[in-house]
Amino acid sequence: MLAPVVVDDAHPFDLEAYIAGYSGMTAIYRLLHILERCPTLANATFQLAIQRIKAGRDVAFYRALVNLYNVVLPEGADFIEVDDAWSEAVMAANTNERNKLEVELKTYQSNMIKESIRMAHRDLGNFYRAIGDDGIALKHYTKSREFCTASQHVLDMCLSVLELIIEQRNYSHISTYVFKADAALDVATSTANTGPGGSVPSAQLHKKTAPSAEREKVQTKLDVAMALAHLGQASYEKAAVTFLKLGPPKGLEDWDGKIISPSDIAIYGTLCALATLSRGAIKAQLLQNEVFTIYLEQEPYVRELVTAYMSSKFKIVLELLEKYSARHDLDVHLAAHIHDLRNLIRDRALVLYFQPFATVKLQKMAAAFGLEVKEIEMLVVGLIQSGNIKGRVDSRNKILKANVVDQRATLFSRAAQAGAQIQATNRKLLLRMRLQQADLVVKAPKTQRQMIEHPIAMTIENAIEV
Repeated sequence: MLAPVVVDDAHPFDLEAYIAGYSGMTAIYRLLHILERCPTLANATFQLAIQRIKAGRDVAFYRALVNLYNVVLPEGADFIEVDDAWSEAVMAANTNERNKLEVELKTYQSNMIKESIRMAHRDLGNFYRAIGDDGIALKHYTKSREFCTASQHVLDMCLSVLELIIEQRNYSHISTYVFKADAALDVATSTANTGPGGSVPSAQLHKKTAPSAEREKVQTKLDVAMALAHLGQASYEKAAVTFLKLGPPKGLEDWDGKIISPSDIAIYGTLCALATLSRGAIKAQLLQNEVFTIYLEQEPYVRELVTAYMSSKFKIVLELLEKYSARHDLDVHLAAHIHDLRNLIRDRALVLYFQPFATVKLQKMAAAFGLEVKEIEMLVVGLIQSGNIKGRVDSRNKILKANVVDQRATLFSRAAQAGAQIQATNRKLLLRMRLQQADLVVKAPKTQRQMIEHPIAMTIENAIEV
């Protein structure tokens, strides 16, 4: 179980400003995560969550939230009772709505109207998603695929499913529906580019086709979904590359706040990039990326973090990561990975710091990172054992020394190895020549030689025999 998150002056977190950037179930799930992780914000979080839940129709989620609040109850706070009147009224309205939608579906099925059946399944999926029954919602979304008559319908179905499984944090299934959406977009593009009679205009055969309007409209959403899938499965380098190639924020359309915010993209992409990419890649793909710069403007401290890392001010990097640890730990997608990401960033910083030196005192290194000498020594020893730092530690004098490579000996070893390979190759060639001179060559069977020399004739002959 994850440790409780501390929010204080050293670790600031503005709950109201943070949650204002989200809407729908995403906001509620994020509030639930904060309620679980941060007891000091339990009361304020509960009040915000109740307001949003009562604006919807998910009674089961409401009851679960009340029970959770009573479990993590702050000292001096009173128990919260379930609002039975509201619950019963909403459940009655849900029952009426469900019956209405199911009757419509049966009517359309009896009339065999494919488009109406598809829309009925879509509406039932939206309904069950609203009341918190995600399993049945997913069933209706996928069932509507059988009644899609256009690639746009398939694309809409895939986006609805992606929204649902991202909210569930079911990262392993995201890629499946991203690929299905890509296939639907390809079909739409090929259909649009096909001329009368199913032919492709000759002018389009010799030029690279530009992205279709449909693809430009949803590509950012698909990339966001794929990036979250990589992050959720701890593929941080793939996540960094995918986040950094996103289109502008306007490409998120209704996903902005409903699924993810531009601030989240700036944080996720930057942390994954610092943890996995080289300095050259960070400069080219992040700092010189005009589109991603728009996302960085949403979180000024993220740009400060990147600038400090690129300037080798690693103490500031670690201080910023610690200062905004509450923001990271209370993020529903980032919480499970922030510990590993912080360690990866710190380890890469240690490797970069030591690269120019032949020897360095651990006291100086500790001062550069704002850590204790003993802690630095343990970290350096771990990096040496993993092979990330080529060196050794003088524990008595507290000095890190790089392994001295004898270039002359290395060159001589490589030359001797190359000579041995050439000698072995020549020996094999001489042996082959002597075997040929002595007529000690094993020949292939006659039929196989004929097949090699006259493959077409042999094929025709075999066909005649059959």
